[in-house]
Amino acid sequence: MNQQSTGAFPPSPPPEQVVFHRSELSVIMSLYGRMVAAGEWRDYGLSHLREMAVFSVFRRTAENPLYRIEKRPKLRNRQGQYSVVGMDGQILKRGNDLKTVLRVLERKLIRAVE
Repeated sequence: MNQQSTGAFPPSPPPEQVVFHRSELSVIMSLYGRMVAAGEWRDYGLSHLREMAVFSVFRRTAENPLYRIEKRPKLRNRQGQYSVVGMDGQILKRGNDLKTVLRVLERKLIRAVE
């Protein structure tokens, strides 16, 4: 039995997307929860694009993101697939280990006690 498409166009494969794995999201959400408890962050957004996945962190919902945690698998063998990008677009930290890259944001939790 032959299966043929009756439409004018052949079926296209679904678009490939880069996504965060469950273990990666666990690490990110752990940091997010601590920052929410500290009153620093209030909202987040996830974007799964063709070449990268982005976890955006907001102080308020209607603002621009404070930080973006990006995963770009194509940079795995170069600078590292994970990066933390500031509000102004400056890359704060880059590497292949997500926990190490996120340490740049954990420093925001450390405050002087008077």
